[in-house]
Amino acid sequence: MKGQFQKMVLARKTDDELERLAELRSFGVLDSAPDPAFDEVVELLASLLEVPVALISLVDEQRQWFKARFGMEPGQTPLEQSICAHAILSEDILEIEDTMLDLRSADNPLCCGTISKMRFYAGAPLITRSGHCIGTLCVLDEKPRKLTVQQRKLLKVMAGQVMRQLDLQRALHNKEVLREEIDHRVKNSLQTVASTIRLYRARSNEAETRDALDAIARRVDSVSQLHAELNLTSKMHFVRLDTYLSRVATLLQRHAPAEVDFEVDVPRIEVESRVAASIGVVANEFAANAMKYAFHEGDPKPVIRFELRETGVNRIQFTCRDNGSGPEPGSTLDALASSALGARLLEAAVSQVGGTVVERREPGGYVLEAELPVDPAADSAITPAELPRAAPAAE
Repeated sequence: MKGQFQKMVLARKTDDELERLAELRSFGVLDSAPDPAFDEVVELLASLLEVPVALISLVDEQRQWFKARFGMEPGQTPLEQSICAHAILSEDILEIEDTMLDLRSADNPLCCGTISKMRFYAGAPLITRSGHCIGTLCVLDEKPRKLTVQQRKLLKVMAGQVMRQLDLQRALHNKEVLREEIDHRVKNSLQTVASTIRLYRARSNEAETRDALDAIARRVDSVSQLHAELNLTSKMHFVRLDTYLSRVATLLQRHAPAEVDFEVDVPRIEVESRVAASIGVVANEFAANAMKYAFHEGDPKPVIRFELRETGVNRIQFTCRDNGSGPEPGSTLDALASSALGARLLEAAVSQVGGTVVERREPGGYVLEAELPVDPAADSAITPAELPRAAPAAE
């Protein structure tokens, strides 16, 4: 039967071939690793249609590459061996009931015995939202046959599912690329702001101005660390406090006098990003003021410690401690003077997320406790009015 044909008919290129190829490559899937989501589709389809071979075939410029394959050994074949190259020329299923009787497949090595003896082919095109056919979901059999109406419908529906999965993966990839670009721009912006603050501080001769710029710089540092932590997690609105506060402590240690140690005792807990930002401000301001007022010659080795514990449903307590002796005798200042700019920033940051702050001096040093929600938007959040407030201890 094959002898009546001189040569099989090669598929023509689509009218929009360049745009089609660009669309195919935009999915970033060619030559990618096997994906169970697609492997399960071809295995299930082969079982439901009772065929030995099922493929997700993507038609590139010179080849057809199989994103998933069941019952087929090669991972790709040249375009001249591709029946799918014919299938993408139509928006409907291409069904060849006997490949030896069709010009498009009669001399194909996959059909005439050179590679295999596939006598049946049916392929549903994978059509993108812009209307380009980038490949097929296809099945092959070793004997001639004809799909039933229900089998054709099944093939077409599953091709649609494959296309939706490809769309989803491309969207996630594009989202990650956009996220990386935003991350890069935010980092550059924060670095520019930090450099500008340092420049103006170096030029200022006013102590009050330098203190204000220092407070702003600490806030920028806190935001930078929060941004770094958010960029490492897939949960874009929640932050792991143990790693975040470790970052903050490392940064503070870098700028602290060599004799000051920082300790962090924080369990693995995630909080809403605004709460994490508030905690970062508290940690920065407490450390800055402790290093300015708390430690003096003759004191024990200076230590600043950050602790955190859960205190109830949707509630946490963040505690900052130092072991310093405090202001010089007769001074009206303490580790966090209420009139200081840093203290006002701290109190504002905590109150904005529905938290409260109490401070007190203890025999071993100064203590600040911030009561905060895990997520201010949670239905179970306790309002600040419902919280027991501890009165500051007498000096």
